[in-house]
Amino acid sequence: MTLEILTADSLAPLRHGFFTRRGGASSGIFAGLNCGLGSSDQQEIVCINRARVAGAMQVAPEHLLTVHQVHSATALPVDAPLENRPQADALVTATPGLALAILTADCQPVLFADAKAGVVGAAHAGWRGALDGVLEATVAAMETLGARRANIAAVIGPSISQAAYEVSAEFMDAFLADDAGNARFFTQGAPGKMLFDLPAFGIERLQRAGVGRAEWTRHCTYADEDRFYSYRRTTHRGEADYGRQIAAIRL
Repeated sequence: MTLEILTADSLAPLRHGFFTRRGGASSGIFAGLNCGLGSSDQQEIVCINRARVAGAMQVAPEHLLTVHQVHSATALPVDAPLENRPQADALVTATPGLALAILTADCQPVLFADAKAGVVGAAHAGWRGALDGVLEATVAAMETLGARRANIAAVIGPSISQAAYEVSAEFMDAFLADDAGNARFFTQGAPGKMLFDLPAFGIERLQRAGVGRAEWTRHCTYADEDRFYSYRRTTHRGEADYGRQIAAIRL
């Protein structure tokens, strides 16, 4: 099966893609294009999958850059292949030939581009990272490389949708403590539960940061098992582990 790559017109003409799980070498609960080195999948198979992604991005495997994601607000500028995977949740570059990549399985993969300035970025934005400012940190890091906020397009890829994201009242309290206006991202769920709109929250943060364009591809990772891995779906089923899909962008 060939790779399935979702793209966004607002990031054109730069090479980029939100890769689904289709077209990979993994099997079992990881079946498909599992690119998560932190998963319990066979590492040699994960490396095969990542090499396929690198090929699609037209870079050598060592030029497909990822970090050790820790739900932080840390965005790192890079200008060469990484010797190890530093702890961070976003990468930015103005160096051609480096593909910046993010792994997700419900959290938001966000790709950024200022094509005019020749600066790109990629961020992993779960609820914690988004609340703590990883999206704003990515935009600020791009600025240090010459990007202009008004020229940046930011696209949120496949993420968990509000209909599938049930949370506790205590979870909502963390958002209300930051900004009472965040109440608009929650609706009533089952008794004592709320439903959180993570992509809408991400778009709001991007717009406040002043990017020229912010959008979501409107794909739900939880609802579409054939195309996407989902941490929450795996948890609900009591499965031992889950795959990670990848999103990447390069100059």
